[in-house]
Amino acid sequence: MTVENEILNQLDDPQQALQWVNSRIIPYLPNTKITGIQVGNEVFTDDDTTLLQHLVPAVINIYNALAKLGYANIWVSTPSSLAVLETSYPPSAGSFKGEISSMMYQFLNFLQTTKAPFWINAYPYFAYKDDPDSIPLDYVLFNPSQGMVDPTTNLHYDNMLYAMADAVSFSIAKMGFKGIEVRVSETGWPSRGDPNEVGASPQNAATYNRNLLKRQMANQGTPLNPRMRLEVYLFALFNEDLKPGPTSERNYGLFRPDESMTYNVGISTLATTSPSSSSSPSASGSFSIASSATKIKVNINASPLA
Repeated sequence: MTVENEILNQLDDPQQALQWVNSRIIPYLPNTKITGIQVGNEVFTDDDTTLLQHLVPAVINIYNALAKLGYANIWVSTPSSLAVLETSYPPSAGSFKGEISSMMYQFLNFLQTTKAPFWINAYPYFAYKDDPDSIPLDYVLFNPSQGMVDPTTNLHYDNMLYAMADAVSFSIAKMGFKGIEVRVSETGWPSRGDPNEVGASPQNAATYNRNLLKRQMANQGTPLNPRMRLEVYLFALFNEDLKPGPTSERNYGLFRPDESMTYNVGISTLATTSPSSSSSPSASGSFSIASSATKIKVNINASPLA
């Protein structure tokens, strides 16, 4: 579930937060399995800098309202863009921007206290588009490549997404916090783009998402946290034809709005809340897809991924 940025200023009032939980969450429990609530989106780097002062109070008030009503098991967090980092390369040099450090400290303290994850929207595509001459395409597409070795930790990275996630983990550690899990709330690759949007193509989008699916199905962790599967949400299920901006912004979907497939990454059926929707573990896995504010679990047929 997601709280829109526009109402964060209301939710720094505990009573308004309680009312929001009572109207938006409680009526759907327990029939709907709600595991977490994202309060706002990319607030730390939003153009409206006044939003940030409301973020942590809103997060705390939403959590307290859930706890008061007996649902403290539902985590509360917020997704951030990679722009919260001052430095992300190499991963061990990762650090948050100084201007948000005070508010970030308060937020991380909340996450550690409540054992909630830190979510990051991470798009290797943007890094490649901005510097295609310096960044190997295979490295960002999860294809076999030389990769890179972090000179401080000697950890080897064979793809950029995992390097981005670990840069966030190092940034959290430098703020003095331990045990906060980093998860990827959005990643993906556009199947179309404008002439200046290098790399936006159906072939690259299919390769990125297929390779990512394989790693998710293998429960793979990052070099820094190899024993913990990096949880990833793929953006997006459908193309957003009415979205403004560059052509790429309207072409991240696995499907078109008419439900035809943009390209095949091996999706067979949409999962439901019924246990009977699960496929055989030997043939299928589970992967998460974000579509606008919706995150949907799907079954993956492994055979087309070869």
